[in-house]
Amino acid sequence: MGILTALLYGALLVYMGGWIFDLWIGNFALLLFMLTFTTFMYWLAERYVFKPRRVAAAKRLVEDDQKRRADLAQKGIVKVDDTVAAAQAKLLEQPWWLDWTAGLFPVIASVFFLRSFVVEPFKIPSGSMLPTLHIGDLILVNKYHYGLRLPVINRQVLANHSPKAGDVVVFRYPLDTRVDYIKRVVGVPGDQVVWRQQSLTLNGKAVPLQPAGEFFDADESKRYLAQSDETLGDVKHKVLVDAQRSSMATPMMGFSGPRDACTHTTDGVTCRVPAGHYFVMGDNRDNSVDSRYWGFVPDQNLVGRAFFVWMNFGNLGRIGSFP
Repeated sequence: MGILTALLYGALLVYMGGWIFDLWIGNFALLLFMLTFTTFMYWLAERYVFKPRRVAAAKRLVEDDQKRRADLAQKGIVKVDDTVAAAQAKLLEQPWWLDWTAGLFPVIASVFFLRSFVVEPFKIPSGSMLPTLHIGDLILVNKYHYGLRLPVINRQVLANHSPKAGDVVVFRYPLDTRVDYIKRVVGVPGDQVVWRQQSLTLNGKAVPLQPAGEFFDADESKRYLAQSDETLGDVKHKVLVDAQRSSMATPMMGFSGPRDACTHTTDGVTCRVPAGHYFVMGDNRDNSVDSRYWGFVPDQNLVGRAFFVWMNFGNLGRIGSFP
């Protein structure tokens, strides 16, 4: 069993090493599920097989020692070296391969439960959500806000709230579900979303933008950008929109959702959000690849609602909730 455990840990290190060095895309949910299942099997084996064997062996050792002492006492020998305690402790000692598997099961299971059904941490890798979220922000995502979903397969088993306009959501990218994206919900099923001439229209009503000063992009462009206040539903947030940029959005190959739900023109895109799908955009409107390009987010791809920055090692002032 020690050799098998060493091989399993070797395979884990190879998998994580390839993931770290971008040799392949890892699936942390699947990895955590496999670790939970494997350590649970070891935990069961420890509780019902290996530990009872060690306890029985230690008991036999004590019984044999007592018998040996009784035999020696009959021969008049009453002073005998006491080494049985150390030997008994050695027999009861948990081997390393159980300590590093069964011993870790409660911790791994707790992390798996919290990450799957309560909150999950993510790191912001790009500036597509500026100025709301910065590169390097470590955020928390509420996993039960949109209903409880089974880990790995992401199938909903208990409904809760539905996404609404203004929510910041994490979802599995429809064109590659191994990758997680974060965007803001703009349109829900039945909504008509129009992005034309750098302006957003929702169900025939223009979404107004109010100037909100300048934002310095310290991560990517290294320059000041005009920012505006936008209100979607009851959520007021800031966006970056350059009025001088083109609104043209060219659909990508493998468009997600019904292709005829969107009409792309030289000055923008018009979409009717189909049932069971959502239209999302980044707050950094001119630097976000989103529903304007690759289509809609299916409901089954939702991961959760982002709501809190818990750390940014480059700027501790970023810690806190966000709209």
